[in-house]
Amino acid sequence: MTDSPSSQSSSQPVPRRQGMFARAAIGLVAVLLTVLVQWGPSFGLSHLDNISFGSEILRDQFIRWRATTEVEPRTLVVDVDEASLAAEGPWPWPSSRIADLVEILLSRYEARGVALDIVREKAGDPEGDMRLAALATHGPLVLGQAFDFDYEQRRPEPLRQGVPAGALPQLQAQARPADGYIANHAGFARARHVGNIGFVPDRDGVLRHVPLVTRFGGRDYPALGLALVDCCSGAKEPALPDAAHMRIPFKRDWEAFTIASATDILNERIDPASAKGRLVVVGSSSLGLGDRVTTPHAAKRPGLGVQAEILSALLDRQEGRTPAPWPGRLAALAFALLSALLATFAFPRLPAWASVALLGLVSALWLRAAYEIAPHDPLFSTTAPLMSNLFLLAVAVPYQWQMAQRRSRRLLGTLQQYVAPSVVRELLRSDLEDPLAPRQLDVTTLIADMEGYTSQVESLSMEESARLTRDFLDCLTEPVISGGGTLDKYTGDGLVAFWGAPLPIEQHADRALDAARAIVERVEALSRVREALGHPPLRARIGIESGPAVAGDFGTSFRSIYTAVGDSVNTASRLEQAARDFPYDVIVGAGTVERALRHQFIALGERRLRGKGKATALFTPSDIPRSRSAAPDMTEAAEAAAVKGSS
Repeated sequence: MTDSPSSQSSSQPVPRRQGMFARAAIGLVAVLLTVLVQWGPSFGLSHLDNISFGSEILRDQFIRWRATTEVEPRTLVVDVDEASLAAEGPWPWPSSRIADLVEILLSRYEARGVALDIVREKAGDPEGDMRLAALATHGPLVLGQAFDFDYEQRRPEPLRQGVPAGALPQLQAQARPADGYIANHAGFARARHVGNIGFVPDRDGVLRHVPLVTRFGGRDYPALGLALVDCCSGAKEPALPDAAHMRIPFKRDWEAFTIASATDILNERIDPASAKGRLVVVGSSSLGLGDRVTTPHAAKRPGLGVQAEILSALLDRQEGRTPAPWPGRLAALAFALLSALLATFAFPRLPAWASVALLGLVSALWLRAAYEIAPHDPLFSTTAPLMSNLFLLAVAVPYQWQMAQRRSRRLLGTLQQYVAPSVVRELLRSDLEDPLAPRQLDVTTLIADMEGYTSQVESLSMEESARLTRDFLDCLTEPVISGGGTLDKYTGDGLVAFWGAPLPIEQHADRALDAARAIVERVEALSRVREALGHPPLRARIGIESGPAVAGDFGTSFRSIYTAVGDSVNTASRLEQAARDFPYDVIVGAGTVERALRHQFIALGERRLRGKGKATALFTPSDIPRSRSAAPDMTEAAEAAAVKGSS
């Protein structure tokens, strides 16, 4: 096979160091991608927030999978629902009716505390306002007020309705600033416990976080759930937050909370024991009142349910039932490193489909790990390692495929006519720096030739001579290729082959002997066919020797040739020539006898071969019969010198 100098240079494989460096660089970029996604927003890289939405969507799915229908026994939701509005009158209700509701909950139903997810920015009936103000000043009642966090779409005039109340006694280390509010009217300004019910959904419209402490006018105000826990949970110390906001766990959807219709409370139609000792949140799920939000569970969920979920989460934290913190970011980084290491060291040894499957497996493992970590770390990105794997899929897999294709083209171009397909496939899977580079290996060389070729073809036509040559070479070649050997070259009416290169193989001496036996049998079968047609018998002379040899591409820029050179190769050639003096078709050297494990041998004595300084011991396999076409005058002398031996 001949190649031009330009094609040779273009098909040269990337050196191993260069390829390793490129794969390592790709892996490093993949890891850095995880680092940027995990820690970038913390360092002001706000443009990475767009990537975080994928993480939030995955977290939302985790929340839906984890959602429980287990009843929350510590809270009660009182809903001003459609039935209540139909029975008690349209909204807004007079203050006296709300005061009746609160008093019944605190007295008849013995609730521990009540929070109103309602803002009374305008004065109502004086008696009702007075009763509510007294409850808020001296009793376990938490009023609601809503702070405005709308920074991106600033209003022409900031919201300033009512009078904010219920500020914390001291500033907190972290608090979310607000630029407006809708508070209760001045009649409730002396209320001790007032909680913020305002929130800011994420940019996709889903509510996932709420501010626990809001700063306005130099004072800090708690969230509604936080104010209710501080007021009425019975804890000795206030439940001061350790962060300005909280990721709402959404352990329950709306239907999983204990919900009572406000009209049933007002008319005392429920069992008082069902509310005893609970913390109560009063609000409305009525569509007409528009208090609807999108949560990870679904769109248009009652905002009242969000307040109940916040309250439940704060109670869990107060009781030490919050999941223990885990280092989710470090776990994500570890998975990204694992993917990078696989891309650097495993991808070169795998086909492209296996690399893709491996990335898929690592991604699936990460999803399982992220599912377990998510409740324990509210800050880590669940999708960062997936982004790294996507990068590796888009860059590392095509790069490795391109390198494999380049190696394949060069290997196939040089070896596909000489080496068994199984050997070529093994070479393509190997991670050798250059499989064709000359290397010293332990090989077994087989050299075969047709005895008396000239006398065989001198009476034949050109077509018949060509047919005989092809048929004879077929008899020699098929056993070599099927036995995993490397076809070095044809020598007119013979061939040179070897085992143990370009890849080392076990029992290469036995494989060569197996091929020699098959060659003798095939030549014998061809000879019988030709003898039946009146042609002289055929005989193949075979020499086999094992030992160190240098095998590799010894070609030039004009022609590639893979061959083996060394003393054992030369000896095999001399043994093939010596076969003409013996009645045996296969003559074997001592190196092959030493390495063979499955064959027995007959010792033929010693002979000084051409080019050798001392005599060489000769052997023949005992399981290969002597040639029928051997000259009769050589048989007696050969048998006189024969002595049985074994490996």
